[in-house]
Amino acid sequence: MKHEEKIARIRLIRTQNIGPVTTSILLKRYKSGVEVIKQLPDIAKRSRASVTIATADAVEKELEAVTKSGGVMLVRGEEGYPAQLARFDDAPVCLSCYGHIHLFQKKALSIVGARNASANALALTEKLANSLGEAGFAIISGLARGIDAAAHTGALGHGTIGIMAGGIDQMYPRENVKLYQKMRVEGLVASEMPWGMQPFAQHFPIRNRIIASLCAGLLVTEASNRSGSLITAREASERGMEVMAIPGTPLDPRAAGCNALIAQGAALIQTADDIIQLMRENEGKTPDPKPPLEFGFDGEEEDDDAPPSTPSEIEASKTELRDLLSYQATDFAELSKRSSFSARIMGAALFEMELAGEITRHHGNRISLVYRDEDEK
Repeated sequence: MKHEEKIARIRLIRTQNIGPVTTSILLKRYKSGVEVIKQLPDIAKRSRASVTIATADAVEKELEAVTKSGGVMLVRGEEGYPAQLARFDDAPVCLSCYGHIHLFQKKALSIVGARNASANALALTEKLANSLGEAGFAIISGLARGIDAAAHTGALGHGTIGIMAGGIDQMYPRENVKLYQKMRVEGLVASEMPWGMQPFAQHFPIRNRIIASLCAGLLVTEASNRSGSLITAREASERGMEVMAIPGTPLDPRAAGCNALIAQGAALIQTADDIIQLMRENEGKTPDPKPPLEFGFDGEEEDDDAPPSTPSEIEASKTELRDLLSYQATDFAELSKRSSFSARIMGAALFEMELAGEITRHHGNRISLVYRDEDEK
């Protein structure tokens, strides 16, 4: 990939309210990031949205900061970017990395679980991660305290990947700094967030979709019913990955999430051999992600005689969509079935709503409202 194209794609994702799915749609439509950058002012104008495009200078400075600190920025579409991740429409446009990027090419398993994990769960997680590493798997987790740290520690000698919620230079929590420093040298750490970005609460679910996408299977070793690990497990399941869990006593609330996953169909795991056998059975099976819809470009599609949507139709559709949507992601097909407007008009309305920061697009053509504090008032 030429440097100019790489910079253009990073500029896109660093532009406010343009996410990975929309970037995928724009690149599909205009064929290159350079061309999207040229067209974006007109796209925004047609959408009646105010868009301030990230500057090439700012992106060059970020790229320089990562490189000078010993890292590398991988852009989707260039050599080295993980192919497993690139299949999904919400794959990060860029990943800042420290360490051995060849680990992205290994068979991988994700391990997640409670931050306040029991001593037994921590010991078991570390043992499992070590055994799975010896069997040739890269172990992925989120560099959090508890189960994440145990998984990384167990796999450190074999290959482990930590996905960060903040910028690649912003280690959190501080208690895992030594582990982070070891992984920078012996393993791999990666983040899609901008250099210098502090991790905020909303970044962790975003981070978790990467953990769910990079693996062939995801193991939850200990988690309560309200654990974020269950959200990650659901993401993995929706993406076609094998979800596994270790059962625990009903007397410990930290086992309730794992027991619930097993009741819902997750594979019951007791040993590393259980996981290895399951992965062997699944060899050759690959998820078939749905491609992103190319909506929001009214009147530009070839061989389409339908008239462009009018501003009044788009505004009416936006009003309807605000009622139909919620903070939980809804499939576009379901929205289309419930809407009184055509998919074309809905697409244009959703595109405007995203540029205005009202909605977020998710993997598999799903959309949700963006949470705002004033919504509670």
